[in-house]
Amino acid sequence: MESDIIDSGKSTSESNYLAELTVRLISDQWKVLIIQNLMEGTKRFGELKRDLGTITQKVLTSNLKTMEKNGLLMRKVYAQIPPKVEYSLTSLGYSLKPVLDSMAQWAEEYTKSMKINVQSLGLSFLNPQENTAKA
Repeated sequence: MESDIIDSGKSTSESNYLAELTVRLISDQWKVLIIQNLMEGTKRFGELKRDLGTITQKVLTSNLKTMEKNGLLMRKVYAQIPPKVEYSLTSLGYSLKPVLDSMAQWAEEYTKSMKINVQSLGLSFLNPQENTAKA
C-alpha cells in the first residue's frame, strides 16, 4: 500500500529520508530567501544583504558558506583591490526552483483556506527596504 502512494518506486522511509535531506539543505528562512534572490542572477555580498533586509552579516556569511559547501551556490573571488566576490547558484541550486515554486503555491492555498492575510504575518522579507530602515 505504501508503494501506491509514492510514484518513484522508493520505499516510504527512503522518500522520507530524501525529503528530510532537502529540508535540511534549505532549513531556514534565510537559505530559501538567498536561493530565491539568486534565481535572479549573480549578486555581490552587499546586494544580497540589502535585498534580504534584516539579515546580519554574520548570518549571511554563515549561510553562504554552508550553501557553497553543499553545492547549492558558487563563490567567485576576483583578484582586485578592494576585493570583489560574487555569488551565483549552481545547477543544483537552480534545480530547487520547482521545489520553491511548489512551496509558494502550497502557502498560497494554505493562506486562502485559513483566511490568513500574508501581510499580517509580519514576515521580515515582505518589504526589505522598510526592514533595513528599522535595523
